[in-house]
Amino acid sequence: MSDVDPTARAVPASKRLAGELRLAIATGELGPGARLPSERALAETHRVARNTAREAVRILADEGLVTAVHGKGVFVREPRRLLRFGSSRYSNQLRERTGLSPFRAEVAEQGRVARVDCTSITRVAPPERVAARLGLDPESDTVARRENWYYADDEPVQVGVTYIPWAVAEDSVLASSAQLGKGSLYAHFEERGHRITRIREEVSARMPSPDEIRGLAIPDGVPVLEVLHTGIDQDDQPFEVTHFVMRADLNAVDYNMPVEDR
Repeated sequence: MSDVDPTARAVPASKRLAGELRLAIATGELGPGARLPSERALAETHRVARNTAREAVRILADEGLVTAVHGKGVFVREPRRLLRFGSSRYSNQLRERTGLSPFRAEVAEQGRVARVDCTSITRVAPPERVAARLGLDPESDTVARRENWYYADDEPVQVGVTYIPWAVAEDSVLASSAQLGKGSLYAHFEERGHRITRIREEVSARMPSPDEIRGLAIPDGVPVLEVLHTGIDQDDQPFEVTHFVMRADLNAVDYNMPVEDR
């Protein structure tokens, strides 16, 4: 009886080899700047055809994990993770100085070019966990739901869905326009009496859904980070919740905050 997993036979040899190389990169066995073995060496070591080895390397190149240098070989790329700077990304002083939204300011600070596409604005009943964060009744209250897709250097890095109590968003661009102008969401929140003074963020990880895989171009085996963010104003009242889904291979969180001593 064969000891080969029958499900493995259904996976093309090129994808199996790409998976092994991807794992070597993820674990550091092949670190940033490391040169991949030649196609001939990969073919011999893994007992596959050279065109199979070539296809495996192409898969990794399409995923942005390796890059070919003419005349020198194929090398593991240096990771370019976009850091999420926690509380400092919502700094009112930063927004007032730059006129940029938190994401755009964060990306610019890291030397990259940001793009944000607002794909829909609707009025809906809030999901239960959003309603709980906002102190709303999901049976009777409604929120403005804004869906945004975020890009760094034209690479999709995250999607965010923002929920705003209808009492806050009503009769404003928050409920009707993708073009928010200088300062983006938080400038308009402040105009309506909600200056962000504190945030609450719950971070978790999971595997992506099929829609997330397609929309964020997520490679096989890469998880996502979920951030459930709540903005809290000067009166200690929550005024918006945003559910972020972030590619784990392209994002990292960096929180710097005081330790409470009670």
